[in-house]
Amino acid sequence: MSTVRLDIAGMTCTSCAARVEKKLNRLDGVEASVNYATEKATVRIDDDSDVDVQGVIDTVARTGYSASVPSTGSGSGDGSGGGAGHEGMHGAGSMLRRLRISAALALPVVLLSMVPAWQLDGWQWLALALATPVVTWGAYPFHRAAWINARHGAVTMDTLVSVGVGAAYVWSLWALLIGDAGMIGMTMQFSLMPASGAGHDEIYLEVASAVTVFILAGHYLEASAKTRSSAALRALMSLGVRDVTVLRDGQEQVVALADLHPDDRFVVRPGEKIATDGVVEHGSSSVDESMLTGEPVPVDVTVGSIVTGATVNHGGRLVVRATAIGADTRLAQMARLVEEAQEGKADVQRLADRVSSWFVPAVIALSLVTLGAWVAAGSSWTDAFTAAVAVLIIACPCALGLATPTALMVGTGRGAQLGILIKGPQVLESTRAVDTVVLDKTGTVTSGAMRVSSVDALPGVDEDELRLVAASLEHASEHPIARAVATLADAVEVGSFANHAGFGVTGAVGGRDAAVGRPSWLAERGITASPLEPGPSPLEPVERTGTTVAVAWDGELRGTITVSDTVKPTSAQAVADLRSLGLEPVLLTGDSAAVADAVAREVGIDRVIADVTPADKLRVVHELQAEGRVVAMVGDGVNDAAALAAADLGIAMGTGTDVAIEASDLTLVKGDLATAVDAVRLSRATLRTIKGNLFWAFAYNVAAIPLAALGLLNPLIAGLAMAFSSVFVVTNSLRLRRFSPHA
Repeated sequence: MSTVRLDIAGMTCTSCAARVEKKLNRLDGVEASVNYATEKATVRIDDDSDVDVQGVIDTVARTGYSASVPSTGSGSGDGSGGGAGHEGMHGAGSMLRRLRISAALALPVVLLSMVPAWQLDGWQWLALALATPVVTWGAYPFHRAAWINARHGAVTMDTLVSVGVGAAYVWSLWALLIGDAGMIGMTMQFSLMPASGAGHDEIYLEVASAVTVFILAGHYLEASAKTRSSAALRALMSLGVRDVTVLRDGQEQVVALADLHPDDRFVVRPGEKIATDGVVEHGSSSVDESMLTGEPVPVDVTVGSIVTGATVNHGGRLVVRATAIGADTRLAQMARLVEEAQEGKADVQRLADRVSSWFVPAVIALSLVTLGAWVAAGSSWTDAFTAAVAVLIIACPCALGLATPTALMVGTGRGAQLGILIKGPQVLESTRAVDTVVLDKTGTVTSGAMRVSSVDALPGVDEDELRLVAASLEHASEHPIARAVATLADAVEVGSFANHAGFGVTGAVGGRDAAVGRPSWLAERGITASPLEPGPSPLEPVERTGTTVAVAWDGELRGTITVSDTVKPTSAQAVADLRSLGLEPVLLTGDSAAVADAVAREVGIDRVIADVTPADKLRVVHELQAEGRVVAMVGDGVNDAAALAAADLGIAMGTGTDVAIEASDLTLVKGDLATAVDAVRLSRATLRTIKGNLFWAFAYNVAAIPLAALGLLNPLIAGLAMAFSSVFVVTNSLRLRRFSPHA
């Protein structure tokens, strides 16, 4: 079977995705999965099937939506990428424009309708003029979606919004043009019990306008979250370069990356990014691969070394022969990992959407039954229509539409004050069930910056002298290990300095010929430990939790300096607090087992998985999920991006890469693991608030709909009751402003 990914446009809720998926799976030889959150469909087509990609696209079109093949270029390094980002009328930008204009027009309508003192002569006609563009243009996306769904025999929350808004507007229009509501001097009358024949002099333009604005606000927040979710791939591809210096006919010339071919030789100067994957043919240097590996120590490369595109050359000039271009590069493979992980992430469905499959048609049916029952009982059409409209208005999902976005806005606002960024409502449901938290080591549990952890002078050697010689020599080097060693003392002048890339440095310090570098390199130079020293030579390899450099002068070893990544001071307490929330911590790192075990012991983590690649990290997350665990992943590097996207809850350190941040669900701006505890607590508190909002919104409907159907509420009171339910939801959400971080 061949696999194709399609962008799907026009979906407004999860039931749309389910309908497209159902239609595609009915095709012979086709297996499809449609993800509403990413607006993508992953379609597998049997090679023996008569259906082709165009047939799949046509089927989506017949379902009422549109499909297209993403633009190629993802992985080419050109910064482009297929995928989400379809704007349309349901995009965040369009929704925001409609929301702003509709809110500006709806506010005076609500004030005119609800404040009797403002109801001057002709106010109702002004309200009509203001409400008409809100109900027609502002609510057009919902009307259009409802019409498309109706053509295919389906109903969604869009249907109820459209019918409710339309009924309130049409009734108001009828009352103004045919009833008594259009008379100059008319004012709105309030009564709990509608008298017989009442209703023809009442208008409900404020209901139609306010509902439109509230629902637009909810859709805008959702569209914004979905737009951000596709930014991970764009951030990943932006790491690549656009131009490259190639060697052709012995001459250097700058060409676009798209014009680079396999086996081309290209130049990488110090400080430049390596254009694509390749093999070093000339030169030696140290290359910063932290954007891929997450580890802070640059890798030393020389002739024959394999290098990766988008990594940074720190040292000398390199000539590299390209071995992989475009979609075959490691960077492009990373992009595919993130994309596949995002598409495979479970689509968490809101409670309001889950019940809409029966709630919406039930309300519409009940409204029609109410109309028919009143007519059959001998009541006037005015009384019957009043009761039927009251049912629609009282059931219109205003509070339901507000339940999630208001709690989300308050919760995320409070989170921003605490350095916690929550990307969307789907994040909150994940925090409730998480039972395992996977922690990347470098930059998450540890600082990610190299520091001297020990200075060991041999017997008879003054430690201060050892520090001075080492710091002076390393002061001239830009290597991260050298920068750490250079902090040991104030440097003095060094003569005959030489940098032996990948091995160490030499020079004259205070009249002594000195060298600092790899122990194996010094041994090759004939520098050995003093014969007076008992025990094994410090040049022999030993298990350690850092990187050790040897210091020698006058042909003899004088001591060693160990440089390591240090554990953040808050990490141990943060791990303990995560346990108190019912989460089991797992340490996951590309570093060695010895280093990982030492860090794990220091912070109190029992389970350690070391020596892993980015693909391994993704595999570990999937394996934990296969065990039945609900996994949270905390990381900060590009190498963590796929695992962050695949985890049930991805938490990125704000001090990390943009790719990791974009691929995550939660971002900790302060880069402090302790903030992860507050992030989980705040997310759970916000989720509890949303659940409470939804419960009371539904409870209100269950209690109020029968009253409206029995004629015990006129539509205006129904509108007021609906507004009260919205006020309750907002007030309940505002309690999140009092959330306090864990002491």
